[in-house]
Amino acid sequence: MPEDGYGWHNTTQMKPIWIVDDDESIRWVLEKALARENLATRSFSNVRDVVEALRTDTPQVLVSDIRMPGESGLELLQLVKQRHPGLPAIVMTAFSDLDSTVAAFQGGAFEYLAKPFDLDKAVELIRRALDESLRESGVEQAVPENPEILGSAAAMQDVFRAIGRLSQSNVTVLITGESGTGKELVARALHKHSPRASQPFIALNTAAIPKDLLESELFGHERGAFTGAQAMRRGRFEQAEGGTLFLDEIGDMPFDLQTRLLRVLSDGHFYRVGGHQSLKANVRVIAATHQNLEQRVRDGLFREDLYHRLNVIRLRLPSLRERREDIPVLTRHFIAQSARQLGVEAKRLSEQSMQFLSSLELPGNVRQLENLCNWITVMAPGQTVEIKDLPPELIASAGAVMQHKTHEGVQASAPVQGILSEGTSFATGALQSSANDQSPPQRVGEVGWIALLEAEAAKMLSAGKPEVMDVLGRQFESTLIKTALKHTHGRKNDAAIRLGIGRNTITRKIQELGIEGGKDD
Repeated sequence: MPEDGYGWHNTTQMKPIWIVDDDESIRWVLEKALARENLATRSFSNVRDVVEALRTDTPQVLVSDIRMPGESGLELLQLVKQRHPGLPAIVMTAFSDLDSTVAAFQGGAFEYLAKPFDLDKAVELIRRALDESLRESGVEQAVPENPEILGSAAAMQDVFRAIGRLSQSNVTVLITGESGTGKELVARALHKHSPRASQPFIALNTAAIPKDLLESELFGHERGAFTGAQAMRRGRFEQAEGGTLFLDEIGDMPFDLQTRLLRVLSDGHFYRVGGHQSLKANVRVIAATHQNLEQRVRDGLFREDLYHRLNVIRLRLPSLRERREDIPVLTRHFIAQSARQLGVEAKRLSEQSMQFLSSLELPGNVRQLENLCNWITVMAPGQTVEIKDLPPELIASAGAVMQHKTHEGVQASAPVQGILSEGTSFATGALQSSANDQSPPQRVGEVGWIALLEAEAAKMLSAGKPEVMDVLGRQFESTLIKTALKHTHGRKNDAAIRLGIGRNTITRKIQELGIEGGKDD
């Protein structure tokens, strides 16, 4: 079923109601009652199986027991609300105590069902949840403009679980990961699901503030503390009072300021710049960095005691390379978001262009993908975006990698180099300009080069060029043979064996294609 950018299924087709309970009799009774209402069900006896099923599917409504062996229904509720915030969840328990009720509703439950329950009332409640679910799924704008975290890849599950487990904690968290992976989104999610959610969330990029101003930004200053300080100013710690202070790029913080931050984390007190009165800070600190703090500690650039104060709970965000299956979901979301912002109809990537995009390295991670989607919305012609409509530098960098891999003797990548390196390629000019580009190469998998071949063939056919099969076939064969010869250091017999062709065939092809090099073994 088609999904929107959040992984929800945009369809009015009814999905099953999932029933989760370790008591077989409860499952059986609900299955039969809902079947009489012509409602499909799917049952589970434990949370583990539900979590696994959520990797590939979602229910229309979730009905779950709270107390079960292993993970509890409340833990399942937390996970579901992280990944599918619009999914109505009904929790059941035989323990009708206040704590369970409060925990269920804090976790975002649609309703609470105490056992033993009246079956008709249970069905009526499920019906109400079903109506709510269908209403939400039928409205595209029902999802928030700024979601917390998108993605259902296995690499993201630990992050979702950690956010759920930390939701009622005030503990200091250190978020690590490459630039552009969404560290601030995780920090905001931690704040939103914490007891401090009603209080301020203040973010500060310590690398973006000049050293001379950073101390004042953090701790504030008194009037006359320095030239230009014409009035008292509260710093970020005071602004975040009772809430959360997110310190991004903490690895770049000057060493002397690290000492002041350490004191705040240690005893909760600080002074404004130029001040003499100690102020008490009730702030949860969440820090983030793309740097290796352990190495910076060894290099004497980061205080070891501060490192240990920050590294109480550590969350590592996976790069986009580690969650490629999320790229289509993220792409659709960012394109829809960009279209809404510009007031235009959202464009659609063809299957081939989506496969190509999913095969790239994208060193800028989610941020780079978002920028690319903005480019597509503005620059790509037509509503359906093909590979040839993508930014030329993407094609160029893909070709540069294929050339590099060819030199390394990676035969599987040879066809891509053949497509991109010959004169008929639509990316030739960009590829030549990228030869001197020192940016990190991007990778194209086997699906990527097939998609490129299709795009090049379509371009040549549309242009009415003659002998398309002969031109592309010669490029393909030439690239394969050149790569094999490089791999065997020019030995034709070895190259023929590796290619699975005869010695006479490779000799004839070398002559026909005008390939230089090659020697008898």
